[in-house]
Amino acid sequence: MRNIILIIIGSILLGFSYNFFLIPHKILSGGLSGIAMMLGIITPLNTGLINFLLNLPLLIIGFIKLGKRFISYTILSVIVASISLFVIPVREITNEPILSSLFGGVLTGVGIGIIFRSSGSSGGFDIIAMLLTKKRDFPLGSLISTMNGIVVMISGFVFSWDAALLTLVSIFATGKTIDMIHTSNLKLTLMIITSKGDDMKDKLLKNLYRGITMLDGKGAYSGEKRTVLFTVITRYQLLEVKKIIHEVDSHAFVDVTETIEVIGMFDRGQK
Repeated sequence: MRNIILIIIGSILLGFSYNFFLIPHKILSGGLSGIAMMLGIITPLNTGLINFLLNLPLLIIGFIKLGKRFISYTILSVIVASISLFVIPVREITNEPILSSLFGGVLTGVGIGIIFRSSGSSGGFDIIAMLLTKKRDFPLGSLISTMNGIVVMISGFVFSWDAALLTLVSIFATGKTIDMIHTSNLKLTLMIITSKGDDMKDKLLKNLYRGITMLDGKGAYSGEKRTVLFTVITRYQLLEVKKIIHEVDSHAFVDVTETIEVIGMFDRGQK
């Protein structure tokens, strides 16, 4: 229930950010929502409706291919954000585009950061990137940055290059804010030391699309046998994994470190 409430709050913040700061100045956010904003500006259709329709096929595919809890939270976020964009009026808070770009980007980052911390996402390019990285070990951050770059280019051709640069400022502010609220690590390595190795392995494999390596360990002081599990996850999965570990073995020792690069297969059954 706590995650659901936080996702609703974060998604409503997105609606305020877009309609109060970005859309009045033709500034786009990153991701698929940026395309929805652009179409909402140049067509008579509401941005909220377009955002929902663009995300709908991705949500269906993601529900089949990705974790059910993650996609369920993402569906909630997309629905609430789309309703917020539909209900909240488009109103210019400040007539300074640069201020709108910065504050809109920061407020968007706060909303998305809250959603990430609640084990969900705002949909769009995040789902596309995760589907692609599930098949091949593409760098998730680079994929999202490339797709956001396409949004910036489209903004320049459709509106103006001033609007494109302001969009770039907005996306940069959003990214920095998300990193402050959530985590700047795109991939994380987990070392889990537990006395319930098989239970931990089964629970993690059931909920993650990641490989796990198991080693036999022994406590230097106690002399008791332990199982050591190694796995690499994306930043989106950290909170969910922590909950799983706590449910299986609340006394497990867990070391979480930043992973600069993963060489080799990144999916279940490859480790």
